[in-house]
Amino acid sequence: MSEDTEDPLFNVAVFNLDKSKSSVTDFNGSVSLKSFTLTETIIFKHLAHKVFKTTKASVLKEGNTIYLEASENALDEVVMSVSKFSQKEKEVSQKIVSIKAKDIIAANPQTSADLLESTGQVFVQKSQLGGGSPIIRGFSTNRLLITVDGVRFNTAIFRGGNVQNIISIDPLAVENTEVILGPGSVVYGSDAVGGVMNFYSKKPKFSNDANLKTSGNALVRYATANAEKTGHVDINFGKEKWAFLTSVSYSDFDDLKMGSHGPDEYLRPDYQTTQNGEDLVVLNDDPKVQVETGFNQIYLMQKARFSPNTKWDFNLGISYSETSDYPRYDRLIRKNEGEFRAAEWYYGPQSWLSTNLDIRQTQSTLFYDEANLTLAYQKFEESRNDRNFGENIRFETDEVVNAYSTNLDFTKSLGKHKVFYGLEYVHNKVSSFGKQTNINTNESVEDASRYPDGSTWQSAAAYASAQWSLQDGLTLTTGARYNQVIVNATFNDRFYDFPFDKADINTGALTGSAGLSWQPTALFGTKLGFSTAFRAPNIDDVGKVFDSEPGSVVVPNPDLDPEYAYNTEIGFTLNFNNNVKFDIGGFYTLLNNALVRRDFTLNGESTIDYQGEPSQVQAIQNAASGKVYGFEAGTEVNFNKNLQLTSQINITEGTQELDDGTEAPLRHAAPVFGNTHFKFSKNKITLDAFAEYNGEFSFEELAPSEQDKPYLYAIDENGNPYSPSWYTLNFTAQYDVLDNLKATATVENITDQRYRTYSSGIAAAGRNLILALSYDF
Repeated sequence: MSEDTEDPLFNVAVFNLDKSKSSVTDFNGSVSLKSFTLTETIIFKHLAHKVFKTTKASVLKEGNTIYLEASENALDEVVMSVSKFSQKEKEVSQKIVSIKAKDIIAANPQTSADLLESTGQVFVQKSQLGGGSPIIRGFSTNRLLITVDGVRFNTAIFRGGNVQNIISIDPLAVENTEVILGPGSVVYGSDAVGGVMNFYSKKPKFSNDANLKTSGNALVRYATANAEKTGHVDINFGKEKWAFLTSVSYSDFDDLKMGSHGPDEYLRPDYQTTQNGEDLVVLNDDPKVQVETGFNQIYLMQKARFSPNTKWDFNLGISYSETSDYPRYDRLIRKNEGEFRAAEWYYGPQSWLSTNLDIRQTQSTLFYDEANLTLAYQKFEESRNDRNFGENIRFETDEVVNAYSTNLDFTKSLGKHKVFYGLEYVHNKVSSFGKQTNINTNESVEDASRYPDGSTWQSAAAYASAQWSLQDGLTLTTGARYNQVIVNATFNDRFYDFPFDKADINTGALTGSAGLSWQPTALFGTKLGFSTAFRAPNIDDVGKVFDSEPGSVVVPNPDLDPEYAYNTEIGFTLNFNNNVKFDIGGFYTLLNNALVRRDFTLNGESTIDYQGEPSQVQAIQNAASGKVYGFEAGTEVNFNKNLQLTSQINITEGTQELDDGTEAPLRHAAPVFGNTHFKFSKNKITLDAFAEYNGEFSFEELAPSEQDKPYLYAIDENGNPYSPSWYTLNFTAQYDVLDNLKATATVENITDQRYRTYSSGIAAAGRNLILALSYDF
């Protein structure tokens, strides 16, 4: 274990003096010493810690636990995301954001979206409380990739608009998270344009001997702003070769209350309700309470692990999460000439079932030193339900995606160099159903589905990358990937007269990357990278029929090609004896052949009747280009071992090409944002005073699509919508009541600001007291 963090250490080399006996620790920091005698010298070597020598007899005397002291190389954090195998962070040319388990407990995130937002380097948009759509370097939704335990989480119906699927991942079951800022298509394929978010859930832990070892942790939490009530428990049963982990979490949220000081446009002075079949408008007793935002969610995870020896590691995992119905708040607050448009707009239960088998072999062969096979099946279910105010017909669509994937990854050391390569196959089948339900009679009739029922999306790929150690401190990384994507969809003309009956897309994409990481001294380091990325059309692009905004309807378009991104980035680090550290970088990304929503015609008509309203016909088309560029900077000041200051700021600019050839602001380029933490830690107590902040977007700086959504924004002096700047002051205190009992209290938004993050439909929490107790056993 690490003496500094008490975290288990993976990949510690364990050997005797003549190296006739050797082994390495697994992901739990465990290793067998059976082959060693009681008195011979055993050496423990880890790239981020000082070499430690001892004997087997001493290890037994110390309770089978060894603590390694961190060395200067501890700054060289080990990351998994870039190649799917362990690499020193300083040798990677891309910017990686890492979040450890202890950071998760300290941040007290209600969802995994909140967890990412706490880093100060991922922007999060929210349309409702049950949501959170990450934005990285001007890209979001289906231009960002999510993986869970190495399995692709994105599905064939991830849309270009904001998505909330990330809340299906339990932040309390996550061991660590790594976010790649920038393209990751060489290793991860389609969608990895702006970044990759990798969530690694907790793994079962073995016992150091033949005896059964039981351990676990429990947490309870309450928050005042939405009366959050969360409970979590996970328990581990471990033997020498077998281990099992069970994890359960449940959260219940009431309607969220916003702050007192800010734009009046965010208030909820009235709301809609239905009584005895009649839609009514009711005055809100407290306009700061955002009526119709509450929901609840449950997470379940079961894992089993078997390691017969140091060469093999088998992991089987089953995860399930499900929400209650949860309202889409931004649609409920829309009005037309002062009247509510919708009486109801909610997502039905969103559920996610994941089963995956991961088999890892560590053995030096001619072709690989380590091999990893991952087989996975996932089932995603979601639904949309909306009804216009005063109408008795509710429109309902239900979607189910069955996703199958196979990944085979290898790594091989060639002297000081390393090669990574692999194969991937992904298959998604989309089931989609639509109906209309009369709320008075409860009778339903079939209606148009959101997507072509039975459509499929397939991806097959091969990739290879290499890490070349050119000299001490200088590393070159190169890579390439070829991807073939096949889309098949058959359109039902029962409800719409399409001029086509199917979409068959079979397209290939070649991507590559090259990067340099140079660390000539402990003081200075630099990274330089070039990469391409792509996003292939999915079922949402090809086949969606959906009311995208008031007065517009998106229709299918089977004639689509992949979009491509070309990216360059550079970064510098300065480290003054670990007391003061600076991290600064810039990037530029060009997106060509972009898949965007544009005006379209259907059978020669530019407008059609959709759900009783004349609507402008639009479709996803390869109709634009865009560019995003920005600047990221962070600093860390360690005044002494107890007192630390950290700060992060992100500046992003982006433009998109319009139909007339002019340029306009890019929708998902976030305003200036960041955070600053001032932390004190000593003995049993940790105190953290921190600020979070966002810059302003004037009306002229809003994308055209955002200018058309005044109900989301404050109103400026000219009567135009804009996104005001905001800040919050916050304070967290953690206290170790006992060795295994930790109490955490946080006061968020101390000054009770009323604000919305850019493009969000829901105002953030006002002053919020969060109380949590966590117990390790």
